[in-house]
Amino acid sequence: MKYYAALDFGASSGRMMLGWLENGKFQLKEVHRFENGMVKKDGELCWEHDRIFNEVKTAFKKCREMGMMPSCVGVDTWGVDFVLLDKDDQVIGNTVGYRDHRTDGMDEEVYRIIPEKELYRRTGIQKAIFNTIYQLMAVKKQHPEYLEKAETLLYTPDYYHFLLTGEKTNEYTMATTGQLISAETNDYDWEMIDRLGYPRKIFQKLIMPGTKIGHLRPELVKEIGYDCEVIAPCTHDTGSAVLSVPANDDDFIYISSGTWSLMGIERPKADASEISQQHNFTNEGGYDHRFRYLKNIMGLWMINSARHEVNDRYSFSEICDMAEQEKDFPSRVDANDEVFLSPDSMTEAVKDYCRRTGQKVPENFGQLATVIYCSLADCYAKTAKELEEISGRTFSRIHIVGGGCNADYLNRLTARACHKEVHAGPSEGTAIGNIAAQMLATGEFSSVEEVRENIHESFGVKVYNAEGELVK
Repeated sequence: MKYYAALDFGASSGRMMLGWLENGKFQLKEVHRFENGMVKKDGELCWEHDRIFNEVKTAFKKCREMGMMPSCVGVDTWGVDFVLLDKDDQVIGNTVGYRDHRTDGMDEEVYRIIPEKELYRRTGIQKAIFNTIYQLMAVKKQHPEYLEKAETLLYTPDYYHFLLTGEKTNEYTMATTGQLISAETNDYDWEMIDRLGYPRKIFQKLIMPGTKIGHLRPELVKEIGYDCEVIAPCTHDTGSAVLSVPANDDDFIYISSGTWSLMGIERPKADASEISQQHNFTNEGGYDHRFRYLKNIMGLWMINSARHEVNDRYSFSEICDMAEQEKDFPSRVDANDEVFLSPDSMTEAVKDYCRRTGQKVPENFGQLATVIYCSLADCYAKTAKELEEISGRTFSRIHIVGGGCNADYLNRLTARACHKEVHAGPSEGTAIGNIAAQMLATGEFSSVEEVRENIHESFGVKVYNAEGELVK
């Protein structure tokens, strides 16, 4: 049996998943899971990459103990974050994460050099204050000595591929999230990089999903007891999730639902038009240079944060039941408002928003959950309408992949708000898409269409009609 490993790191947890084909069906098994999250260091919110890499080695060792050693492995993570390495390949400064406030005001610093409209026209990437382009401006303004010492920039999954193999790469789907890639050439926009004063030498040659990067470092092979090949998946987790959507027509909108909800369509070319910018859509890279034309929506981060504030007292199914009991509570928030990006208290942020907008303030957790879930569904409906207006098309259904597809209550709300069928599943979309790219690289599958057909047959989907009733 040939096993493939997906190292899938999210903003709150990471895991290794093994995948393989058995009797023609895609099989999946979780090997190891661990907590992730930003921690305060020197007043900055940072990722603990050293600790996480120790968890990676633990996962490899568990595979050996199980007798299920992977022949290939690939890493996917959240977007935009990076590390800088010096001439000795040592990390420079803190490994700061995207929720840190170092980028406050950096958009205006960038726009003094590249006006906002020009920036969108060149990259097709939506405005988000944490994009790599603004993080690098923060480094340039606050720690210019870091850029002077830097020899290499590696996005988060590139850094883990480097720790595994010693090879330095920048994978395309991840790099597009940073707002430094030309939507026309699919390469770094070197003229723009020069104008911003970012050193060219730190950026690596772009590789595509399916590229064979190398084998594990000898010292790592010795420690874990076996070797395997490292193959780049769509290293941006949404890119991997979209590859797992079990559909081969183009009559659908997808939502990759997790900490963030990424909602969009696949397109052969980027749309960097003014109307697209006004609606804040982004053109992120996908498998085989497909474009993920989507909008970032705050997602289940909101409900997860509120749940943590009551010490995870309720299960998600209990929260959905509580929200259902308070379904007539009328207040709504804009799920994309930046006040929900990194508040000290999500509960208070929601209450304050309702208070400021003259709405009823939720008084219990069920009311709070109703506000969040219904607000997300309303945001999905608004985004679906915008997608149809901009593309000049209508879509019959919405495919939800990722952990959020298990939120039955939200699926029902989404179907009713969007007046469309909702197809929910697979829930492990990111890991499946990661492994699928590896399988395509090794010839287990011959095309994306074959992969998606197999995923549909192997995992199936739940189907809700436009009234929110589960019909399949």
